Amino acid sequence: MKSIFTLFILQFMVLCLLAQPDQQRIDKLKAEAVAEVEKLAPLGQQINDMLFSFAELGFQEFETLNYLTSLLEKNGFRVQRGIAGVPTAWIATWGTGKPVIALGSDVDCIPKASQKPGVAYHDPLVEGAPGHGEGHNSGQAVNILAALALKKIMERDKIPGTLMLWPGIAEELVGTKAYYVRAGYFKDVDACIFTHVGNNLGVSYGDAGNNGLVSVRFTFEGSAAHAAGAPWRGRSALDAVELMNIGWNFRREHLELTQRSHYVISDGGDQPNVVPSKASVWYYFRERTYPDIKRLFDIGVKIAEGAALMTDTKFSYEILGSAWPGHFNKPLAEAMYENIKKVGLPQWSPEDQLLARAVQLEMKSPKVEGLASKLDTLGLPTPTGTVNVMGRQLMAMGGGSDDIADISWSLPTIVLRYPSNIPGLPGHHWSNAISMATPIAHKGIVQGAKAEAMTLVDLLLKPQIIADAWDYYRNEQTRETQYIPLVGEKDNPAIYLNQKIMEEFKPKLKPYYYNPVKYKTYLDQLGIKYPTLRPDQLEALQKLDSKK
Repeated sequence: MKSIFTLFILQFMVLCLLAQPDQQRIDKLKAEAVAEVEKLAPLGQQINDMLFSFAELGFQEFETLNYLTSLLEKNGFRVQRGIAGVPTAWIATWGTGKPVIALGSDVDCIPKASQKPGVAYHDPLVEGAPGHGEGHNSGQAVNILAALALKKIMERDKIPGTLMLWPGIAEELVGTKAYYVRAGYFKDVDACIFTHVGNNLGVSYGDAGNNGLVSVRFTFEGSAAHAAGAPWRGRSALDAVELMNIGWNFRREHLELTQRSHYVISDGGDQPNVVPSKASVWYYFRERTYPDIKRLFDIGVKIAEGAALMTDTKFSYEILGSAWPGHFNKPLAEAMYENIKKVGLPQWSPEDQLLARAVQLEMKSPKVEGLASKLDTLGLPTPTGTVNVMGRQLMAMGGGSDDIADISWSLPTIVLRYPSNIPGLPGHHWSNAISMATPIAHKGIVQGAKAEAMTLVDLLLKPQIIADAWDYYRNEQTRETQYIPLVGEKDNPAIYLNQKIMEEFKPKLKPYYYNPVKYKTYLDQLGIKYPTLRPDQLEALQKLDSKK
C-alpha cells in the first residue's frame, strides 16, 4: 500500500514538473501582453476621444464605422462591412484556425447628452445634440488594444487562433445583436468577450438579473378631417394612441412586479386643426424570462386592438429591437477574474478624484466618495429562485436590458466591465459623458485591455478553459432553457431610426471632431482645463471635507 502511495506521489510530481514550463510560458506571455498594451495606451486614448467626438446615435454610426475599420485594416485585419443588413455594422478578423474568439463592444450614443468632457457641470458641446452619456465610445479601444497586443505575440510565436472584432450597433435601441445571431456570424465562434464601460474592473457569471425586452412601435391609421369644420368625419389615430396608453397604464396595476414598460409618442399628428390620420407610439416591454416578455407583448397587442376598436381606426406594429435576459459563462468569468486581480484598478490622480467628487455632488449622488479604490469581487449569479408573493411565484426583480444577452445564449460569453466612468450617476445622461474623454476614461481603458489581453493568452493556450466553458453552456445554462429569438423571420433591423436627428446635428458636431495629429488629447483640442469646476462646487467639497 505504501509503495502504491509513493508511486502516486511521484507521478503527481512529474505531472507538476511537466506543467510548470507551460505555466511559466503563459505567465511570460501575459507579462509581454500587458507591456504591449501599455505601449499602445496613446492609441487607446485616440480611439476613445475620436469616437467621443463623433457622438453618433444608433444605426447612424458612419464616422465610427469608417474610422475603426480603416484602423483595423491598416493593422492587417480582414474587414467585412454591412453585415446582417446593417450598413454601419462590420466584422474584422485576423489569424487562422481555432479557437475563434470574438471581442465586441457597443459604439452608439445617447440623445441630448452632448457634454464637454472634464467639466463638472452641464455644459454641452452642441445644445440638444447627442453625446456619449453611456460611454460607448470607449469599449472598442479596450478590444483593439488587447487584440493588437495579442496579434504581435501570436505572429511571433506562431500561435494558432482567430481574433474577431465586432461592434454593437444601436445597442441603445437593442437593435442588432439578435440579427447577427440569426445571420450566423457567431456559429463558428468558440468564446466571446464583450466589454462595457463601468466604474470598477469586474466580471460576473450566471443570470445577470436584468430584464429582456421587445421594442415595438404601434401605428394607428384613421381619417383626416377639419378639426373644427367637420370633426365628425375624422377618425383620430392620436385618440387611439392615447387610449392605448391609458389602457396600458391601468393594466400596469395588474402586471407582475418584475415587469418594466415605458413608451414615447413618436408621431402625434401634424397640427391641431387637422384630425390626425396617422399616429404612433413606441413601447419597450421588459420582463425576466422569454415567456413573460412574450406574454407582456401579447397584452400590448390586445390593448392596441381595443384602442383601434374604440376609435374606428386600424393598427399595425413593427418590432424595432429585442434582447433576451442575460446569462454569462462561469469558467470564462473565473479565468477573467484571476487576471483582473493581477491587473488591479488604475492609479487615480488628485485631479481625477476631484472631478469625480464634484460630479457626484452636482448630481446629488447618494455618496460623494470619488472613484473606486477597491476592486470588485467576482460577480455571482442573481438568485433566480422564485419568491412567493401572495401565492404567486415571482423571480428576482429585473431592470435594464442589453442585447449582448442574445449572443450569450448562442455561445459562451462574458462581459468585462472596466473603470472609465464615475460611480453614482443616473446613466443615459449627460453627466455620464463628463469622464468619457478624460484621463479617467483613458486609464480605465488600459486596465481593461490588460485584463482582456491576459485572458486571451489563457484562451489561446489553455484549451481546457474553452472546453469547460462549453460544458457549462450546454449542461448548466441551456439545459432547461432554449433560445428563441424575439425577432421573427420577417423582421428586419430598423436602420432608418435616428437618421433625421443625425442629419440635423452632424453638421453642428463636425467642427468638434477630434484631430489627433494636431492635438495630443481631446481636452487639449477643446482648451479645457482639467478638471473644470465652478467656485461653488469647490466650496461645497471643502465644506464636506471639513466635516470628516
